[in-house]
Amino acid sequence: MIDPLPSDIFRQGQILNNTYEIEGLLGRGGTGEVYRARNTISNRIVAIKALNIQFSANDDYIQLMKREEEMREIRDDAVVRYTECSRSDQGQVFLVMDFIDGLSMSDILQSRRMDPRELLIVAHRVAEGLVAAHARGIVHRDLSPDNVILRGGSAERATIIDFGIAKDTAAGARTIVGNEFAGKYEYAAPEQLDGKAEKRSDFYALGATLLACYRGQIPFSGSTPGEIVRRKQMPLDSTGVPEPLKALVDWLSAPALADRPARAEDIVARIDDYLRPATDRRPRTTAAPRGPKGAAPKRRSGWLLLVPLLLAGALAAAYVTGLFDRFLVPPLPTVSPYVLEARLGEDGAASLSGNAPDAETAVLLAAAFAGATGTTPPEGAMTLADGMPAPAWATDAAGLLAAMTGLADWKVSISDQSATIEGLAASRDGARAVTAAIKGWSATAAIAPTVRIVTGPRLLPSETVAQTVAPFATCGGLALAKAPGESYGLDETVTVAGSFASSKDGGALQAALEAVVGDRKVRIDPILLNDVLCAVQKVLPALPPNGLSVWMGYGDTGKVNPSGVFRVGDNPVVEVQLPEGVADGYLWVVLINDTGGNVYNLLPNRTQSEHAVAAVGTVAGGIRSVRVIYSLAEFQANPDLTSFTILPQDVGRAEVIAILSKQPLFAVRRPRDESVASFAEAMDQIAREEPGNIVAIATRLLDSRP
Repeated sequence: MIDPLPSDIFRQGQILNNTYEIEGLLGRGGTGEVYRARNTISNRIVAIKALNIQFSANDDYIQLMKREEEMREIRDDAVVRYTECSRSDQGQVFLVMDFIDGLSMSDILQSRRMDPRELLIVAHRVAEGLVAAHARGIVHRDLSPDNVILRGGSAERATIIDFGIAKDTAAGARTIVGNEFAGKYEYAAPEQLDGKAEKRSDFYALGATLLACYRGQIPFSGSTPGEIVRRKQMPLDSTGVPEPLKALVDWLSAPALADRPARAEDIVARIDDYLRPATDRRPRTTAAPRGPKGAAPKRRSGWLLLVPLLLAGALAAAYVTGLFDRFLVPPLPTVSPYVLEARLGEDGAASLSGNAPDAETAVLLAAAFAGATGTTPPEGAMTLADGMPAPAWATDAAGLLAAMTGLADWKVSISDQSATIEGLAASRDGARAVTAAIKGWSATAAIAPTVRIVTGPRLLPSETVAQTVAPFATCGGLALAKAPGESYGLDETVTVAGSFASSKDGGALQAALEAVVGDRKVRIDPILLNDVLCAVQKVLPALPPNGLSVWMGYGDTGKVNPSGVFRVGDNPVVEVQLPEGVADGYLWVVLINDTGGNVYNLLPNRTQSEHAVAAVGTVAGGIRSVRVIYSLAEFQANPDLTSFTILPQDVGRAEVIAILSKQPLFAVRRPRDESVASFAEAMDQIAREEPGNIVAIATRLLDSRP
């Protein structure tokens, strides 16, 4: 579906602070968005968390962002690393941090229950992260399943994120921000309801998170303020949770502060003891008791002395003949966790490794792998070891490998009684078939799976997208983020920007794209235009802005207007902006008024014929700004400039179009204003006679309202 709330933050390809290039949207919340970006200097992939423009001016939210940035001094692998807090040229506040590639515990919670040992490992890792944070006096306050990411799906690499940012979550838990409370009611400690948060508040949230992920459901905290307060005074219901996880949850989530751990270090030590092999915790046995002190030894008869000699001779003979060889094989090592990893690549390369308790089981697993891949693994691919977590573990693992048949590219990683399954299907039907096979297998297996089967192709050519989009260009060309010859990766969003003559066109295009893009997200940023505005859009070539943009603000204050909506009495100002490095070419800027059906040539015009990029505008901060509609004060100083105030009769839509070309668009200066039909005819002629002259187009609606 078309997103009813299009982003007002960043767009794909946009470069922030001359350093970070936006690659795509990772997630959206009620207060902001998170993007994947690339540092254009170091090529390091980062995550950028940005506040919507209305929250970027809110002191409460800015304080939360600043508090989160304080984490930048912490260098602990269990804590996301922050780089900087900054503000974009358009005013949005954003944070730069490490990109953590993996599933959140909230993602896993929605698909399966996590097993107790896996949760103990996560708790140990999170507690280590809290040791580092608390040492600097930083309390998370909002620890919950969506703020713990398992890097690569591994519990051993759990990482804490979101130290302070407020956001909504798809799972239903809400982060509340204000002067008194910050956190999610479902995971917040009792004292947080009174606006108090300290280190032990994070421990309560960790306990509630472990319980939720074991049960596979978000804890119910109440539906009214009174019920929430009452429930927070009672211990969490851990009935049925196996030990030692139950004891840990009860300890961490005790309603009274004094009953919780005093320090995160105490939690680490306790879980260390839980995870230590049972043999390491056994008390040492004492030596056998001796006889009474001073008692005389008993005399042995001669034939009793002869028996050991005869027995020793027999044992020596048996050793020489090899009778005892089978008893002299060293015991198998004990490993933890017990693992198996199998994969098949698109190129047909396959590999198998892992543990098996004996040779027969190793043969069973190798046969299952060969059936799924058509490749026989080399001898010795499996390592014999003790420590298999359940009697049916190997049979379950073999059944899972058999379920992979039908995928051209997949990977299975089993660790004790948890499995991570990743695969690529050529079609949605293929993905559904394998997913159904895994679901059937998991109904009886003791191994809990985390499944990510995606639909390809792995690389989607931009030409395929362009061919799908073309029939829906009812109001001018539709722009794609990828140029011809480029491809969309599996984790990239297929974005289409442009204008439509009808809202139905956008929905129809969404459906058509979803049939060819596989599991990629589709994002359409539609602008609905009337016949007047569409008449010009239809003759413009479908080109991306390539760094060209239209900025709007208020003439009386100079402040940015991110929405482009102006009211009666407002004095709009408009600038065309482009990177300082773009010094060649020519600008042509027009304003199309849908109420009068006229086109106003803003640059060049009757008083300013110069429109070479290098000769117009001013440069600051790496951006060249070319003002084309001025403030009333600027107009009073120079009446040759274009300026206006929104009047009641002006209510409607206008569109600013900025065109960057290699050579001037027109050989002669055009009139100050002309009809839409006249301008559209001239643009159509240029498109036919001078293909390739126009290199970038940026458009922006100026919406006038009462």
